Amino acid sequence: MTALVLDAGALIALDRDDRAMWARLHAAEEAGDIVAAPAGVIAQAWRGGRRQALLFRALMHCDEVVLDGPIARACGRLCAGTGTADVIDASVAVAAAEFAHHTHTAIATSDPDDIETLTSALDARVSIIGV
Repeated sequence: MTALVLDAGALIALDRDDRAMWARLHAAEEAGDIVAAPAGVIAQAWRGGRRQALLFRALMHCDEVVLDGPIARACGRLCAGTGTADVIDASVAVAAAEFAHHTHTAIATSDPDDIETLTSALDARVSIIGV
């Protein structure tokens, strides 16, 4: 089993009907893999309404990773430790690092450089898939 963590760029790609991203999502689902989207990532991509029917459909295949107090503090510490400012990217890295303790984990991202910086600081063994 594998975990696939999606960042906002991945969700936006799904919303724009990117065939490669949809193929990744379907392949993960068919393999019985975990597909996860942190709550902050969903907030970045979601604007609601009928125009986001594809995103709505994609989110039906995703587990939402909550952004509670302890995770929020971990994200803040990660940003401080890496000199980065995007707490939502940090939440992607933190979620992926948690999955990586138990299973092979990949992150689908439109910002591979920042995600690499963040996951490296967590010493998380994850694959990074550019979107």
